[in-house]
Amino acid sequence: MSIPAVTILDGGMSRELEKHGAPFRQPEWSALSLMETPEIVCAVHRDFIQSGAQVITTNSYALVPFHIGEARFTAQGQALAATAGKMARQAVELEDSDTQVAGSIPPLFGSYRADLFDPERVEVIATPLIKGLAPYVDFWLAETQSLIAEAVAIHKLLAQLDEAHKPLWVAFTLEDSEALDVPRLRSGETVQAAVERLVALNVSCILFNCCQPEVIAQALQVAQTTLKNNQAEHIKLGAYANAFAPQTKDATANDGLDEVRSDLTPPAYLTWAQKWQTIGASVIGGCCGIGAEHIQVLSQNFHQTTQK
Repeated sequence: MSIPAVTILDGGMSRELEKHGAPFRQPEWSALSLMETPEIVCAVHRDFIQSGAQVITTNSYALVPFHIGEARFTAQGQALAATAGKMARQAVELEDSDTQVAGSIPPLFGSYRADLFDPERVEVIATPLIKGLAPYVDFWLAETQSLIAEAVAIHKLLAQLDEAHKPLWVAFTLEDSEALDVPRLRSGETVQAAVERLVALNVSCILFNCCQPEVIAQALQVAQTTLKNNQAEHIKLGAYANAFAPQTKDATANDGLDEVRSDLTPPAYLTWAQKWQTIGASVIGGCCGIGAEHIQVLSQNFHQTTQK
């Protein structure tokens, strides 16, 4: 297998927003910056572009009732999603860049909470996000998905709502344990089962995110084998880990700005990314705690590697 060229994603938004002085409080989380300081959201996107990101992701992750409440979501959800799209697109234009914009469709019922999935409410929550983001994004990124059913439901809804039929990327979050028999989503479902289901949907890219870098390599290996066995090697693979300590089964992402691992420096993170590339990942970036400095190191390395 040849080693693929790498497309560089951006990193986590929350700490970068904090560095710029964006407001933070619970439960709104990163959505608060869209409400009070959208210009800072644009500035962070520009930082990532300047660091070499070829894809930036809209700051729409916290635009769900879980974070901003039912009443505010009903009244402002679509408008806030539009603001998130506008800030990302504006950053690309101000940087005069060909960077693509990924429309983040977050876990609709809370990060890591496969147990809260409610299929009857997917349309109600996801529709305003899709409609608000649609004019500004190049493709969709359903990220930090804890279970197969939610990713399938989002795919079905996009088929109905997205008149342009933009590509869909799906990123699953994994159980943070290297002791498992096989790599699994936080729902307990296997990576193999998840990849097989997405092959049937013919998504454009399958990624693993918001989990330890140590668990991603095995997941990529399983995904690569599954794609090959299903004659679906045209589907890209990717990864963007977080920098947290391992999260327990009852953890909930975005409870606060968790401490990040001191060992995941930009050069150390690059080592993991290089390993993922050798397995077959062609899309690599960072999640929570992976900042612009990490992305710059990734970009410098992989762009130089590609040019050799």
